[in-house]
Amino acid sequence: MKKKFPAILLSALCAVSLLGGCGKTDGGGIGSAGGNASSNKITPVTLNEVAHSIFYAPMYVAIEEGYFEEEGIDLTLVTGFGADKTMTALLTDEADIGFMGSESTIYTYIGGNTDYAVNFAQLTQRAGNFLVAREPIDNFDWSMLIGKEVLGGRAGGMPEMVFEYILKKNNIDPASDVSIDQSIDFGSTAAAFSGGQGEFTVEFEPHATSLEEKGDGYVVASLGEDSGYVPYTAFSAKKSYIEKNPEVIQSFTNALQKGMDFVQNHSAEEIAQVIKPQFEETELSTITTIVERYASQDTWKSDLIFEEDSFTLLQNILEEADELEKRVPYEDLVNTAFAKKAAEK
Repeated sequence: MKKKFPAILLSALCAVSLLGGCGKTDGGGIGSAGGNASSNKITPVTLNEVAHSIFYAPMYVAIEEGYFEEEGIDLTLVTGFGADKTMTALLTDEADIGFMGSESTIYTYIGGNTDYAVNFAQLTQRAGNFLVAREPIDNFDWSMLIGKEVLGGRAGGMPEMVFEYILKKNNIDPASDVSIDQSIDFGSTAAAFSGGQGEFTVEFEPHATSLEEKGDGYVVASLGEDSGYVPYTAFSAKKSYIEKNPEVIQSFTNALQKGMDFVQNHSAEEIAQVIKPQFEETELSTITTIVERYASQDTWKSDLIFEEDSFTLLQNILEEADELEKRVPYEDLVNTAFAKKAAEK
């Protein structure tokens, strides 16, 4: 087992020690959110997302269809560009709610933070990234990666851990059988691949489809399909925030559930049309292709309930990646009350 915590934990805890007393002072912070939760006034909530991706379509549907406003929430969406930055924003009160891989909440809990982040809604149940090759491969097999260079993700992050989990399922040693380049910043691997680095790359959308459209790469495998159901991303808030603002968390979860319901009951074309304003630089046809790709692999849950079996699987993946020193209790890090109530509406 590793004797040090992943980089996400170290950066988040360092930021807390430096900024712990510094909340937002512009009226949109945690204090103001709690003050408005039980009144008829709209409540400002800042959400920090790990990345801005079509992978999270139900959330953008909720935004574009006005579901947050219907629930009395004035939502400000900020992109953190990495789970470490999103968790830091959450722990230092720069965000009220964080959206990221829930492994981040495990890391901070193990780190001893008493006001740790608690997961209250799970959005995706499949990995959202794809393996891209330089040439089309009709009958891809994971053994084809042996001896190859692959552009991977940050150690301790879900993209990389799920990738390694799949390799191990196929009797491939990530450390010795494959050369995984983890030196490239999040979101920059597609550009590096286009520039000639690596023989394969692991990409989220829209980068995977963009590589295909440019003729620089071809999707040959879905990590979401080959890894099985994995609790890939979830919404979390500090324990103290949830305790002080249960109405806000419930309203937020209600809005998300409406987005989930929309996705379950509409076509890829209809979903793409709704979320197009979130991706102004992406062609509608491309958005539709990506939504269909995610929908076809059963990416999105029908509800937001983070089940214990999913949390156990997550910890199994962390252990196999040598990123977990000890198991943490499900009941401490997951609160399903809000998601269950939202599902009943």
